[in-house]
Amino acid sequence: MSATSTLQPAALTGPLRPHRRPSILARRVLGLFGWTVDAPGLPAEQGVILVYPHTSNWDFVVGLMAKWAVGIELRFWGKDSLFKAPVVRHWMRWVGGVGVDRSSPHGIVADTVRQMQDAAARGERFWLAAAPEGTRALTSGWRTGAYQVAVQAGVPVGLCYFDFRQRVVSVTRFVMLTGDMQADFAAFADYLGPRVGKRPELASPIQPRAVPGPRT
Repeated sequence: MSATSTLQPAALTGPLRPHRRPSILARRVLGLFGWTVDAPGLPAEQGVILVYPHTSNWDFVVGLMAKWAVGIELRFWGKDSLFKAPVVRHWMRWVGGVGVDRSSPHGIVADTVRQMQDAAARGERFWLAAAPEGTRALTSGWRTGAYQVAVQAGVPVGLCYFDFRQRVVSVTRFVMLTGDMQADFAAFADYLGPRVGKRPELASPIQPRAVPGPRT
C-alpha cells in the first residue's frame, strides 16, 4: 500500500433494487427483542457485503433473522466439509451457504469471482456476505478475500453493521472500491469503526491483516 492516498471509494446513490421475499414473521421476532433492520435494497444484481463487527455467536442468529426479515438474498462462505452430510448440506444451501474448497488450484477468490460472473451471465442475483474478521476472537485486522472478490469482479460493496447498542442491522451504504487498499480500508473504518458489537472488546481493527511470511 502507498503511504498516502487521495482516492476515495465512490458512494452509490442511485435507485435500489428491492428485496424479493421479506418475512413479516422474522421482522416481528426481531422486534420482540428490540431489533430493527434498515436495508431498503441493493444497487446491483451482484456484489459483496462486508459485515462488522463480528464478536459473538449471536451475530449469526441476528444476521439470519435480518436476512429473512427483509428478504435479502445473500450467499456466504462455508467449509466444504459442512456440505457433505445430506441434511446439513441442504440446510446450508437453503440459508445461502456456498461450499469453499480450500484445495482448489484457482483459490477461493478466483472461484467466487467466476461464480459471480456466471450468475451475471444467467441473469441471477449473487451477493456474497462476509465477516472479514473471520473469527469472533480479537485479531490484528481483516482477512481480505471478500475485498479481493469485489475488486476483481468489479462489483459494489455494501457496508453492513450489527450495532448491539442501538439494536439495528443496517445495510444502506454501498461503494465502488478504488482498488487502493489503504484508501478503501480508511473509508471502511470511518463508517464502520463506531459501531458497537455484542462484545466490543473483541472487535478487530479495520485494517488488512498481516500475512505471515515464510518460515526460515
